[in-house]
Amino acid sequence: MILTVTGNPALDVSYRVPELRAGQTHRVRIVHERAGGKGLNVSRVLHERGVPTLALGPVGGILGDSLRADLADAGVPHDLLPVAAPTRMTIAVVDDTAEATLFTEPGGPLSPVDWERLVALVDRYLDDATVLVCSGSLPAGAPADGYADLVARAKRAGVPTIVDATGPALLAAAAAGADIVKPNRDELRDTVGSDDPAALTQLGAAAVVVSHGAEGLRAHTPEGPFTARPPHRVAGNPTGAGDAAVAALARTEGLPWPERLRLAVAWSAAAVAAPLAGSLDTDVLAEIADAVEVLPG
Repeated sequence: MILTVTGNPALDVSYRVPELRAGQTHRVRIVHERAGGKGLNVSRVLHERGVPTLALGPVGGILGDSLRADLADAGVPHDLLPVAAPTRMTIAVVDDTAEATLFTEPGGPLSPVDWERLVALVDRYLDDATVLVCSGSLPAGAPADGYADLVARAKRAGVPTIVDATGPALLAAAAAGADIVKPNRDELRDTVGSDDPAALTQLGAAAVVVSHGAEGLRAHTPEGPFTARPPHRVAGNPTGAGDAAVAALARTEGLPWPERLRLAVAWSAAAVAAPLAGSLDTDVLAEIADAVEVLPG
């Protein structure tokens, strides 16, 4: 079972409009809502692909109830912790060019007591986990080394870890010895001041996988550095593409790195073509699954 932890879940709302114009009134043609946050997206992709998973995270207020109901409707296994802090909302506005503009709320502050309750919830399931995935921002009030603490607990239990975060949370997770850390290119640059993923392996991460958008992935791994590219650019909504890559990396734990990166790029591209984060376009996946190029360096 792949266990995912989303520190700061959200209700993801997607608006489809003909054209996004600043300062103008827009008539929304299509509205989609679903439980979101990076770890929840990872679990949703895994569940869709038939991989056992369990999604954990703190939720509160009316939107928290909406997240719980949506996961139940989708059949995604979950155990969401009720907390006092209200769950946030993220909004993606997608126009007819398939470009997405994102608006993300910060989320309410989590009390130290509620964070400790979340840690205890993770501990409860670690013995049954094959991989622990910690994804997304940490909520206000959570310790900066919150994910690092979960990594340390997983290491003691012999469970491999993947952390998709940025800033102090990413640095702390790398220093705690996460098996994989997965920032995107901008997050890496903002966190370490350069595009060099070796800065995170020097801190202690076993592997660093960096999303480069439509260009694919770059990775520093125990088997050496690799670059993985899709055969062509895929148009669509990039929200959730990195989460699909993380899902693939968790799914392929123990396989050779070129195979892991090939699937990660394929799932990521298929997520871009899907209308909502947490899903894969099966036609795109079938088209490019065997055409992803993985090269040393």
